[in-house]
Amino acid sequence: MLLGLARGGVPVAAAAAAALQLPWDVLPVRKLGIPGHGETAFGALAAVDGGVVRVLNRPFVDQLLELGITQSALDEVARLELAELERRAGTYPGPRLPLMGKTVVVADDGMATGASMRAAVEAVRAAGAATVVVAVPAASLEAQTPLQQLADAVFSLFIPGQFRAVGSYYREFRQVRDDDVVRLLDARPS
Repeated sequence: MLLGLARGGVPVAAAAAAALQLPWDVLPVRKLGIPGHGETAFGALAAVDGGVVRVLNRPFVDQLLELGITQSALDEVARLELAELERRAGTYPGPRLPLMGKTVVVADDGMATGASMRAAVEAVRAAGAATVVVAVPAASLEAQTPLQQLADAVFSLFIPGQFRAVGSYYREFRQVRDDDVVRLLDARPS
């Protein structure tokens, strides 16, 4: 089965599942972004089976603290993102498909830091998946390499020499909204 990271990975998972004729669902995740630079993650959260998996890049957090970003500022980011994760999990609860003993392909629109995907892989493993495969259209080498040790397999269609932002590898890259996720979930075959 496939799981799309909410929100950007949902269209990727829906398209891949249709092509492969596999069931798919959504996995709510939230990046923990540096205050003032939200796209650069110091960690991430993932919701599965009514619980939350939290992953931190400890060496990076230590660097941020040394640079003067306070622990309370990082804690506030985590508090706000947990509230948003819980809101999304209530809007499109998932995954509803049983993961125990399954091979699960976790898809996203790309990986810059890999923090969200790392949280997703750990959450899927905690839910009992037998095999976890990561699949993305584009990834930075810095995100791809550590995930190869965490997941059973990692597939990225494009790993550029100098990764910019995920959106720079798409002709059209718009934000996926909650109603887009719900629409795609509702359109799944029964």
